Amino acid sequence: MTKPTAPLQVAEFSPKIKLYTLLTVSFFMTLSVFGIVLLPIWFLGLGQYISRRYYESLSCSLTAHHLQFKKGVMFKVEKTIPLENIQDLTFIENPILKLLQLKILKIETASQGNPMKSDMQLVGIIDADDFKNSVLAQREKLSSRTSSDGNTHDSNEVVALLRDIKDILTDIKNK
Repeated sequence: MTKPTAPLQVAEFSPKIKLYTLLTVSFFMTLSVFGIVLLPIWFLGLGQYISRRYYESLSCSLTAHHLQFKKGVMFKVEKTIPLENIQDLTFIENPILKLLQLKILKIETASQGNPMKSDMQLVGIIDADDFKNSVLAQREKLSSRTSSDGNTHDSNEVVALLRDIKDILTDIKNK
C-alpha cells in the first residue's frame, strides 16, 4: 500500500460559499411549483443548515502528483486527478459570484466523457489565482521531470521499433 503524500498546498474556501449555495438552490427551487412551496422552509433554516454543512465538507489539496478534492452533504464526492491529465484550468464568473467576490475554478482533463462537462469545479477558493498558478507550476515541474528522466532513450527505442514495423509492413506489401 502506498503512503499518502503530504500536500504542497491546501486550498481554503471562502465562507461566502454558504450564501452562494443558499441563493443558487433557491433560484432552482423557484423554477418548479413544488420548489416554490418549499422556499420558506429553505430560507428559514434548512438551506442555512445544508449550506453550512456543504462548506464544512469542502477540502482540496495539491500534492506532488495529484489534485485531491472532497465535497458533499448527503452525497459525498471524492476526486483525485493526476496532474499530468489536467488539460485546462478556467475561471468562471457570473453576476452572483461577482457580487460575492467568488470565482469558480473549472478543471478539465483529457477524458473520454462528455466534452461539455468538466471533471471538477472548485467554487470560492480564497486566492484562486494563486492556487491555479500553483497547480500549473506543479504540473509543469512534474512534466519537465518526466521528460528529463530518460524519455530521449525511450523515444529512440520507439523510433527503432517503428522502423522495424515499417520494414515488416513493406515486406508484406511487396509479397
